[in-house]
Amino acid sequence: MSESIVVLSGSPRKGGNTDRLAAAFIAGAESAGKSVALYRVADMDISGCKGCNHCRSAKGECIQNDDMPPILEALKKADALVLASPIYFFSVTAQLKLAIDRTYALNSVGTPIKKAALLVTCGDNSAKATEGAVTTYNAIRSYYKWEDAGIIIAAGLHKPGEIDDRVESERARALGREI
Repeated sequence: MSESIVVLSGSPRKGGNTDRLAAAFIAGAESAGKSVALYRVADMDISGCKGCNHCRSAKGECIQNDDMPPILEALKKADALVLASPIYFFSVTAQLKLAIDRTYALNSVGTPIKKAALLVTCGDNSAKATEGAVTTYNAIRSYYKWEDAGIIIAAGLHKPGEIDDRVESERARALGREI
């Protein structure tokens, strides 16, 4: 049975640099025989966690009626999780953070996830611009006790497609093959 990877992409720009970086990762993973499920969370109707704890007594099922249940089901079977996001105001996008927060529903049932990775794109060239996203990723990974499979940061991107010929795309493909 092949490894199963869930990719959550928080980019609202279809075909933008984050989508392309995630696609490079997915191509690498699939070339290594891994099964990948991509969720473009920016295109989905996902509400924030209400902190009601219904999920604790409902075997990980959230009380909210939105687009999150298929993601939660996929995460219950995944070996790895990849978060992909452009940097919007010093962190991951709000759309991705909503989905991350909703993984709280899985605390009572757990997941088989062992590894996680972060793919980040941004216009700024400063490493400071990505610190919030990296800190969030590391805190989540530490909380869930997931091994860090890698962090790829592609900075200085301003136009869609600029990522295509950069080393970060090949690094994402390699990470996909290795994760």
